[in-house]
Amino acid sequence: MKVQVKNLAGTAVGDIELSDDIFALPVRSDLLHRMVNWQLAKRRAGTHKTKGVSEISGTGKKPYKQKGTGRARQGSLRSPQFRGGARIFGPVVRSHEYDLPKKVKKLALRTALSAKAAEGKLFVLDAATAGTHKTKELAASLTKLGLGSVIVIDGQTLDVNFSRAAANIPLVDVLPSQGANVYDILRRDTLVLTRAAIADLEARLK
Repeated sequence: MKVQVKNLAGTAVGDIELSDDIFALPVRSDLLHRMVNWQLAKRRAGTHKTKGVSEISGTGKKPYKQKGTGRARQGSLRSPQFRGGARIFGPVVRSHEYDLPKKVKKLALRTALSAKAAEGKLFVLDAATAGTHKTKELAASLTKLGLGSVIVIDGQTLDVNFSRAAANIPLVDVLPSQGANVYDILRRDTLVLTRAAIADLEARLK
């Protein structure tokens, strides 16, 4: 698959051949769904916690005698039916992460790249570099290119000026090639890849 390459000024500077094994796969929404769920589960803090009976501060004395009061028998004021008592089967600190096969992760990333290409929302940039760290100039360039909600994936290292300028622009993410992931690609409308990013991704995913 051949795609036109442009620079930040919007000028065409050539073409690039994209691998069909990575950018022309059938789009499987079930696979993307599995991958996004895995990513979101992995990043959950899991720090929610409630107190059990043994953790509640209070007396261990029986509230009142067993018989003769006409009330239901009780053994502790720390029981869940009392105000300030414990919560039974409440959440505990834990990890929400689970395993996903490496082959599934790779296939999901290839599918996400193919989905953007199939939608016509894949943009290839010659290089993600900026002469200044000023946000105004980069924002003007992106507006000229018609890029609003966008994720820019560069090579193994990011240009400092470009990443600093993009940091203040809403709905614009900049990632190195090793940080490319399904969730971030899908959450933005347009995917922008540099020549270096394409070389790295094809080497990583083939």
